[in-house]
Amino acid sequence: MKVIKFGGSSLADAVQIKKVCSIILSDSERRLVVVSAPGKRFKTDDKVTDLLIALAEAALSGKDTEPTLEKVIDRYDSIAKDLSMTGSFKEELRADLTERLASSRSNKNRFMDLLKAAGEDNSAKLVAAYLKSIGENAEYINPREAGLVLSDEFGNAQVLPKSYNKLARLARKDSIMIFPGFFGYSETGEVVTFSRGGSDVTGAILAAAVNAEVYENFTDVDSVFAADPRIVENPTPIPMFSYEEMRELSYAGFNVLHEEALAPVYHKGITVNIKNTNNPDSPGTLIVPTHSLTKEHKKYKVVGIAADKGFMTLHVEKYMMNREIGFGRRLLQILEDEGISYEHTPSGIDSISVIIREKYYNEELFDRIIKTIYSELSVDNVKTDFDQAIVMIVGNGMTHSIGTLATATKALADANININMINQGSSEVSIMFGIDAQDAKASVKALYDAFFA
Repeated sequence: MKVIKFGGSSLADAVQIKKVCSIILSDSERRLVVVSAPGKRFKTDDKVTDLLIALAEAALSGKDTEPTLEKVIDRYDSIAKDLSMTGSFKEELRADLTERLASSRSNKNRFMDLLKAAGEDNSAKLVAAYLKSIGENAEYINPREAGLVLSDEFGNAQVLPKSYNKLARLARKDSIMIFPGFFGYSETGEVVTFSRGGSDVTGAILAAAVNAEVYENFTDVDSVFAADPRIVENPTPIPMFSYEEMRELSYAGFNVLHEEALAPVYHKGITVNIKNTNNPDSPGTLIVPTHSLTKEHKKYKVVGIAADKGFMTLHVEKYMMNREIGFGRRLLQILEDEGISYEHTPSGIDSISVIIREKYYNEELFDRIIKTIYSELSVDNVKTDFDQAIVMIVGNGMTHSIGTLATATKALADANININMINQGSSEVSIMFGIDAQDAKASVKALYDAFFA
């Protein structure tokens, strides 16, 4: 069996959905299909998920929901009409959305997840109905009935281990199964979503559960490139990545796969194939275990460059810090007690910096954190820097190469980009630089020219 996932651009309209169904039907092993909500049809178009978020926000703020509700319904209805589908899909969709809007709003995050999940859920119902209308043995799969159980974390759920045995039963079905991505159900029966882009995660979970031969992830490009083509003109296509390389790049803002999508398939050693819905005969890009990398791939010193904004740094200074046993643990405990996750902790003998996502920041919270650091750790100074970015160069080839760091730092210096921090993981698969957010795009260009031009 192959598990196959289609992103929003592949489901944006009836023309794209016909391409999707043609791809599914071209290979009898493609029986478990994950779909996203319809994406943009053109540059200024709205993604259905964005419309649903706007719908939820209107409802939560007491505004008129009718205009946005009609936009969502019209979007699906236009697809159904262009697919020449008859029946009551429009009425069923309206009833579904109306029921969701009428649910309790006491927990805003719960309500938001319930509305957001409608995009993928109705997309799956639509694709399954279309396949049945053309005579195929297809069915919509309800994630709750299938057994996709997630943690009770609205907007940022994690799969619970018990899901895998339940989902494994899908391998015994002989139909084409259309499974909505992005959401599952908590143990108490609430709709819970992964973070944005989480349909990739759904596909990976299903691939692991049914021990798929391959997890095919269809998008709108022929292959994965060494850098974002919106930043670098005609970047080099890379035919293969290791799990570790892609994980590092996804973390750093590489908009190919959700950064958590590889974990389920990693443990099973399942190959991921990134392919193009608009050119399905292209071989695409493979993501494989490190031991499966080809000799050609290993010739690349660097395979990818990515940058991501939205970071802040908490700098803590204390003379003789290195002699104080447990200092780092106690500092991170203060952050943990306030529900703050950290990203990196580069340090010196008398200072330590904690890199944190800016989404966690609010003034009252960090005033309290800083006061606690002063009072409990007796430090000399604490300060915060905002508008930070990370840029990362990634490649298994760096482990056998000399001068990679020198090449990178020279490229950034020649581009007049100041480096605030350098961090290289013990695996030597990546080198990360902390820079000012305003330099993010320029840093990708500079590093790409240094390693690929």
